[in-house]
This record gives sequence, C-alpha cells and structure tokens, in this order.
Amino acid sequence: MSDSSSKPITSTAGREEGALTRFLRATEIDTRLLGMAGALLAIWIGFHLYGHFVNGYGAFLTPRNLWNLSVQTASIGIMACGMVLVIVTRNIDLSVGSMLGFTATIMGVVQVYGLPKVLGLGHPLIWIIAVIAGMITGALIGAFHGWLIGYRKIPAFIVTLGGLLVWRGAAFLVARGETISPVDSTFALLGGGPYGAIGATGSWIVGLAGCAGVIGLILNGRRQRKKFEFPLRPVWAEYFLAGAGCALILGATVLVNSYPWPKGIVKQYADASGIEIPEGGLFISHGFAIPVLILVAVAMVMTFISTRTRFGRYVYAMGGNPDAAELAGINTRWMTVKIFALMGTLAGLSAVVASARLNSATNALGTLDELYVIAAAVIGGTSLAGGIGTIYGAILGAFVMQSLQTGMVLIGFDAAVQQIVVGSVLVVAVYIDTLYRRRSK
Repeated sequence: MSDSSSKPITSTAGREEGALTRFLRATEIDTRLLGMAGALLAIWIGFHLYGHFVNGYGAFLTPRNLWNLSVQTASIGIMACGMVLVIVTRNIDLSVGSMLGFTATIMGVVQVYGLPKVLGLGHPLIWIIAVIAGMITGALIGAFHGWLIGYRKIPAFIVTLGGLLVWRGAAFLVARGETISPVDSTFALLGGGPYGAIGATGSWIVGLAGCAGVIGLILNGRRQRKKFEFPLRPVWAEYFLAGAGCALILGATVLVNSYPWPKGIVKQYADASGIEIPEGGLFISHGFAIPVLILVAVAMVMTFISTRTRFGRYVYAMGGNPDAAELAGINTRWMTVKIFALMGTLAGLSAVVASARLNSATNALGTLDELYVIAAAVIGGTSLAGGIGTIYGAILGAFVMQSLQTGMVLIGFDAAVQQIVVGSVLVVAVYIDTLYRRRSK
C-alpha cells in the first residue's frame, strides 16, 4: 500500500478542502441539503438573469413572484411530506393527484350543495366541517390502499395505479363533470390571496417566534447531548446555526412584507373600511400566506413524527430491512396501513389548499400532481431503495420543481417543454441518488 496518503497536504486547494470539511463536520450540516439549496439558488438566479437579458428585466427574484412561488409550492410540499414516508418503506403512491381531486370534489359538494341547506348559507361551521370531511375521506382512501398492500399483498404500484384511475373517475361522477364553485368565503382564505395572508404585524410575530424556536431547539439539543454524554458541537458552530436560521426566517419575513396588495384591492378595502387613501398610495403588506403557514406546520409535525416517535423509527426500520423489521416484532402490515392513511390525510389537506386557492372544486384538480410529489421527494434525497429520506429535503425538492415550472412559464416555454424538463430532472435526480448510494457503501 502506498504511503502517499500519509503525506501532509500543502496545496491551497487541499487546505481549503480541509477547512470546508472541518466546517461541515462541526456544524453537522447535511451536504446533500446544502447541495439542493445551492441548486435552488442557482435556478432562481439563472431564471432571473435570463429574463433580464432577454426581456430587459428580471421577473423571478421579486417579492411578488417569490410570494406566489411559495403559495404554489404549498400543495405539492404538503403531499411530499407524506410521500417521503411512503418511499422510505420501499413503496410508492401514484394516486395522490387523483385523491386530491376526489377529496376536493367531496369538500365542494359538502360546502356548496349540502351544508348550506342544513346550517344556512355562510354558517361559520361550514368550512370546518368541509375540511374535516376532506381529510377523513383522504385518510379512509389511504387506509384502504394500505390494507390492500399490507394485508392482501398487492404491490403498491398496482394498487395506487388503480387508485389513480378509480378516484379520478369517481370525482367525475360525484361532480358530474361540473366545476363546483364558489366555495365558502372563509374556506377560500386557506388558499392564500390578499385576504388569505396574515399581514405585516402577524408575519413579524411568526418570524420572531420562529427565531425563538430555532434558538430553543439548539439550546435543548446541546442540553440533551450533555445529558447523554454525546459529543458537543463547538460553540461557534452553535452560534452560526442559530444566526443562519434566524437570518433565513427574518429574511423571508422581510420578503413577504415587501409584497403589497394590488391597488384595486387596496381601494376596495379602503372604501369598505372608510379609510382615506393618501396621495402616494396605501401600502398594505401581504405577509405570510396561510397555505405557507400550513406547509410549515405540516413540516414541523411530520419531522417530529419521523424523528422523535416510535412510529418514525419503525418506518425507517421497515425501509432499511423489511424482513429484519418484521422479525424484530414490528407489525409491518398495520404500519403500512397507517403510513398510507397518513398519506391520504395529507392529500386531503393539500386538496383544501388547492381548491381554496382556485375558489372552486373540479374533478381535474391535481392532475399529474403525483409526478411532482414523487419528484419532489426523490430530488429532496429520498431514496427509492428505501430507508433514507427527510421531510425538509422533500420540501426543498418541491421548491425546486415549482421553481422550474414557474421559471419556464415566465420565460414562455410551452407545456410540452415543461413536461420534458420535469421528466428529465426526475431521471437525473434518481441517477444522482444511485451514484451517491454507491459511493457511500
């Protein structure tokens, strides 16, 4: 064996590489996460510069576009959080888009045709009952899929492929091919828009609470490491992580507060509220959109479930080695039912956001969303071989997918080119994942 590996590295490149490695080791930052964040930033800058050179102005890196991008990503991101657990257990769910369309149709029928006749038009319970009905419907469909997969031993690909067709057709029959609208006015706020956001003051409260949460998590993590005598991160690394997390949250808060209401809506609001608009105009910030806050809440809950509960440990155990998990006493069949029921619940919640954003429900809602959800999870680092995947990675993947689609729309690419790009990105992501797993062995 050559002794060249024991020689000190004296080149500048070697010293830089060593410093970067030490930095990543000290901060414990996931390199794949860092790579995805870098790729997302490159996509944003690339589309912005392309628009600047071609059209004379860049339209991508603007508060308006980034705010709309976050709202558009919410629906896919919510379902991607559930898809992570499905793929981690070496399964797949091709029916999420059709489930979204079917549950949206059920909610539309409930709040447009059903409840107003019973409770009265505009009753405050209508939107709550509609949301619960949609999520329960999604959970039941998902549990049924899980039962067929876990107990009847039908491959997940076949069950969910059948579900893709069945639930899309069922949505058409329930809606009779019609668009159901308008939805309840309070329900519509869950889709975003000027009134579906929390404004500047609420956004600063959320932002400061997020910073406090980041600092609290770091302090609690350090206490836990001391308690169980685990290695501690350097103090400078703790400060860096806290500072970076707070800077990211506060930066997002400044961004969403920089996007004002359209002038027409401001005028309507001022007239209804008896406010006189000054000569220079009235600036009212959107702030964080409600769909984005829903996505953040789902991400937090799903991260806790996947990393801090017995259920989460069982999920990754099943994905790592299903036979060993079963021999260890894990009821893999019942776990499969619960995982797909959770996926169905999140599909129902995603249907809430999607239908509220459109202020209507139609059987075509969610068409091809299964492609974007699976692609988001895979691009986010979830391995199709099972056992590996993170919630925050899937959300980053959802932002990558939606950024590509939004950027191509701004550039003027037609739908055919968009599908080619999305399909190509998915294949490349799986190839990169394959290379990564080979090198890590």
